[in-house]
Amino acid sequence: MTQTTIHHLPLADIELPPTEDDLPYDDGMPMETNRHRQQMSLLLETIENAWSGRDDFFVGGNMFVYFSPQQVKDYDFKGPDFFAVVGVPRRDRKSWVTWQEGKAPDVIIELLSSSTAQYDKTEKKQIYQNRLRAPEYFWYDPFTGEWAGFRLRGNVYQPLKPDREGRLISQSLDLALVRWDGVYSDVSARWLRWQTLEGELLPTGRELADQAWLLAEEERLRAEAETQRAEAERRRADELATLLARYQAEFGSLPEK
Repeated sequence: MTQTTIHHLPLADIELPPTEDDLPYDDGMPMETNRHRQQMSLLLETIENAWSGRDDFFVGGNMFVYFSPQQVKDYDFKGPDFFAVVGVPRRDRKSWVTWQEGKAPDVIIELLSSSTAQYDKTEKKQIYQNRLRAPEYFWYDPFTGEWAGFRLRGNVYQPLKPDREGRLISQSLDLALVRWDGVYSDVSARWLRWQTLEGELLPTGRELADQAWLLAEEERLRAEAETQRAEAERRRADELATLLARYQAEFGSLPEK
């Protein structure tokens, strides 16, 4: 996402440090392309689906992250394409205000484009490293598949090496990032996706619906097979009863043992 500088905002009367209710939270700028928007949605949707039973996280995309009251004075606001925070109450937020929340995002992902790549790889990386102190930073180009990951060690981002499966591991989230070739939002492309450390993709809503349909279909087929088995047993019992009746009619009752 591009650097956003907003002018002429009514901040003069705001007392510092402000909260999310005081600060601007929407720059009115769309994502670079529809693919960028879809990629951001994929990252958000799959974590929210997988963690639906948890109440200790927040994930956001294309929303402001405030790391210093000086940003407010300078009208300088940073909005990562994706970020995740663990160990915080799960609630809706207008923006992420580090001094209000008590911590910075644990993971930040920027989606590269021709107009933002250089800035995301240099100045923005330095901001996330030196000022925001985000433990992990990743970038990904939705069109070329270029990616990289960094983990804060000491005061410096150190590059992450892919594991044996070619994944980039997020220690903060206990998840892996993988490049996945498939269809999302009716678009066939190479997507950046979350995966469990055991190798299971975090599912999209459509995939969850497909899984539910498959389970329901398997249950229907099992019920149908059980009905057919019971019907076959009933027919066999009827046939045996008919044969016994014929035998008794011709030879009388079976001798007692």
